[in-house]
Amino acid sequence: MAETDLRKSIKEMLVKNLMLQTTAEEIGDDLPLFGPGGLGLDSIDALELVVSMEKTFGVGVPNSEVAAKALRTVNTIHDYILEKRAAA
Repeated sequence: MAETDLRKSIKEMLVKNLMLQTTAEEIGDDLPLFGPGGLGLDSIDALELVVSMEKTFGVGVPNSEVAAKALRTVNTIHDYILEKRAAA
């Protein structure tokens, strides 16, 4: 899967599985996913995101420390997925 396709898939997963009131095209690669100034996701969304990543990409997030780093933006999710796939 090409990198742009992976980013697009991540954005589509976010919109679909978190039922966001936005489109995949409106989500910037470096837009913060959590907190003000970004998508405004919360801890419940984080759990749903982890489950969605496992289902969609076959990549798990082992703990909250890893999640805090990996789930900041579309780009950090993208890099995390590629890193885990390379290690597998």
